[in-house]
Amino acid sequence: MADLSDAHSAALPAPPSGGCVPRHVALVMDGNGRWAKQRFMPRFFGHKQGVDALVRAVDAFADRGVQYLTVFAFSSENWKRPSEEVSGLMGLVLVAVSKYLTKLAGDGVRIRIVGDRSAVSDKLRSAWEHAEEMTRENTRITLAVAFNYGGRWDILQACRKALSEGLPAQALDEAWLAQHMALSFAPDPDLFIRTGGEMRISNFLLWQAAYSELFFTDCLWPDFGPAQIDAALAAYARRDRRFGAIHPNQVVPEST
Repeated sequence: MADLSDAHSAALPAPPSGGCVPRHVALVMDGNGRWAKQRFMPRFFGHKQGVDALVRAVDAFADRGVQYLTVFAFSSENWKRPSEEVSGLMGLVLVAVSKYLTKLAGDGVRIRIVGDRSAVSDKLRSAWEHAEEMTRENTRITLAVAFNYGGRWDILQACRKALSEGLPAQALDEAWLAQHMALSFAPDPDLFIRTGGEMRISNFLLWQAAYSELFFTDCLWPDFGPAQIDAALAAYARRDRRFGAIHPNQVVPEST
């Protein structure tokens, strides 16, 4: 696992510009609760710091040329958490929209919400719709917030659309499904980052991350800043992406 402490991150070279910068970054923002616990504070305080870290990260990724940033804000499995934590997270989303929407809109960020909206309150849905409408013309970077989202749900809802439209089995292919997934407006993520030390994707973008480069860090999300972003992008720039093929200059030994 990559150890991305501030000292280690500062020692890594800055990521090169141009084609080596991922067009789309997916991000699992893990470690808020542990960050708060280390400071003898309630978990909710960690989530609040996590929102502040996200706003800073959006700007930093945009400055480095990333065009799409998709973050895992609330999974379809997070409903299993204590009710007071879930309620606090819902309230935090409303506060975050009120506090940061004007700044994000002014910074050229387009906001998209992806996930099952049926389980959230009318007030929260209205806030999301307002954020999407207010930022729809922005082009600096698209921030897709995955809320009440799960990768299996995403695939299932696309299949249900095929059934509801009476699509013949022979007409159902990868291209059709991709056009009906929650992130159909964005290219597949080039780089998948997870903070907090866990090394799993946790039902996030199962379809879209098929060929994403994976990057795991022990850094807890509220501490994830420009140095850690540069370390992740530098690691990505060193990867050799072949998508199942071989490099044009690679010599393949003859079979015996």
